[in-house]
Amino acid sequence: MSTFETIGSDADLIAQAVRELIRRTRFPVAFGGLLSGGEVPVTSIVGSRTRSLEGLRVQPQRGLGGRAMTELRPRMTHDYGSSRQITHDYDGFVLGEGLRTLLAIPVVVSGRPRGVLYAGAWDESPAGGVAAAPAMQIAEELAGELRIREEVERRLRAANAPTPPPELSPAQRESLREGFAELRSVAALVQDPAVRTRLGDLERRLLALSAPASPPNAPDVHLSPRERDVLACAALGRTNAQIAEELGLRESTVKAYLGTAMAKLDAPTRHAAVAAARREGLMP
Repeated sequence: MSTFETIGSDADLIAQAVRELIRRTRFPVAFGGLLSGGEVPVTSIVGSRTRSLEGLRVQPQRGLGGRAMTELRPRMTHDYGSSRQITHDYDGFVLGEGLRTLLAIPVVVSGRPRGVLYAGAWDESPAGGVAAAPAMQIAEELAGELRIREEVERRLRAANAPTPPPELSPAQRESLREGFAELRSVAALVQDPAVRTRLGDLERRLLALSAPASPPNAPDVHLSPRERDVLACAALGRTNAQIAEELGLRESTVKAYLGTAMAKLDAPTRHAAVAAARREGLMP
């Protein structure tokens, strides 16, 4: 059973882990941090005699802790200053505190390093090997808490992610297009501003039903209401004469509106104009 309190920030968990290192091992000094921006800033220090460890930021593969993170296993030295098994990038911090024995334990979550814990002593501590086991247990408990937090955050992101519109079958999409064209035809005959506003809201809801999972930001083409009316009817295969009768227009007027819509959409035919309007999100 974990001894960690699950409330608080990740930095709070590190502080708890560092305190546990002091309590459950014979090391007088403990410190550590979590990986952030490609390095581990030490955020908690307990038992130090000086302020030399403050500001320490450990990079993977560098120093004892960096090697532990890279190899995903604990590393220890009984004579830090003369060790040839590590780089000495952080001598100013470690030797500035006067540490000689140093144990570095990686915090591994789902097979990847998430941080490192250190336990140290100012002399060549004979208890290093004995204390490694409880130190590793603390690192594993910390990793378990971090794993739970990551899973909770993943589920929260999934729960809050926008739900994509349902995928329409070909028959449903065709029915939607017919309804949209009929709506445009009715809206063209309505004079009441309030009713036209309500019809416009309904039109936007129909367009949202047919929108792709990642819709375009904003249409680059702007069609007039009449151009959209005739294009919506043309999308259903109506002839110019049929569109004119349905919308109460002259056939030549319908042809003119189709021509301007095709020009705006840079389409050589009415069918290409319909396809371009759908790509722009102007019609289902």
